[in-house]
Amino acid sequence: MATATDDKEADPTTDADDGSLLGRFRGERPEASAWFAEAIAVEPSRSTFASGGVDIELLTWGEIGKPGLLFLHGNGAHADWWSFIAPYFARDYRCAAISWSGMGGSGWREAYDLPTFGAEACDAIAAAGLDRASVKPVAIAHSFGGMPLMQVGAHHADRIAGGIMVDSFVPPPDRKPRWTTRGAPTRRYPQLADALARYRFAPEQDSQWPEVVDHLARTSLRWMEADAHGEAGWTWKFDPTLWATMDRTGADALLERVDVPVALIFGEESLLVRAEAAQAMQARLRNCPIAIAIPHARHHIMVDQPIALVAALRVAVQAIAAVGDRK
Repeated sequence: MATATDDKEADPTTDADDGSLLGRFRGERPEASAWFAEAIAVEPSRSTFASGGVDIELLTWGEIGKPGLLFLHGNGAHADWWSFIAPYFARDYRCAAISWSGMGGSGWREAYDLPTFGAEACDAIAAAGLDRASVKPVAIAHSFGGMPLMQVGAHHADRIAGGIMVDSFVPPPDRKPRWTTRGAPTRRYPQLADALARYRFAPEQDSQWPEVVDHLARTSLRWMEADAHGEAGWTWKFDPTLWATMDRTGADALLERVDVPVALIFGEESLLVRAEAAQAMQARLRNCPIAIAIPHARHHIMVDQPIALVAALRVAVQAIAAVGDRK
């Protein structure tokens, strides 16, 4: 079974027609529920900052000077995976979300590794002004994003107050990524509706919130003009060579070295982070103040239980703050 860090957060490259989440809408936007419309109406400021010679996409909400939250997405995803979650914190926090290099609207690299991703997270703290509050920011990471979070917690612990792992764990060193053979340019679709119909998650799951799926799919796409690789069309933003060039050496050893409190949130129905995996990780971390299982939630918790995730994150952020108060 693939781990949370071995699969893309969304796998839009398959050509199978079955299992389409958005095909029935034929390119039209699904009707938005009140909670989603309210959240997405709080639009972020969009910018970029340089990290290691590459421009990194940055979304921010809230006022500089308030306690900071840094949202880190999973593999193959992008900053907008948090654009309907972060607004629920923007009144009380300065919030920021980035797209890792090779994903979303960020630049691509020749090769990728955990120290580089960790540096991107640290640079984001400064670029978003999360370091201008009276307390250090909390980093919140979904799936693959947990590995760079562990990198920061082990090697740059002075930059954050703590972290929250959202259905994420660090795979053992003998577990090989499934996506190392990827590398060909991603397929292009002449019609937006065709591209949207291909969008799905890995591991596969549905959602009672098609407006969420549609939002994630649309923000995963970009238009490309005709070139040597193909005709003009819609294609996916991620670098298809990312996992073929990714070095995650030493990831497993980071767990015992993390020197900040780390809270755990996982889906009770997750196929990737089961309760026993969360318990094992909790035992290895030096300081894990709380572990929260969300009922009826699978791996992509923000897709099927977004409001429950907001509630769990609020509790986890407070738990980390309480650790700081006791020091």
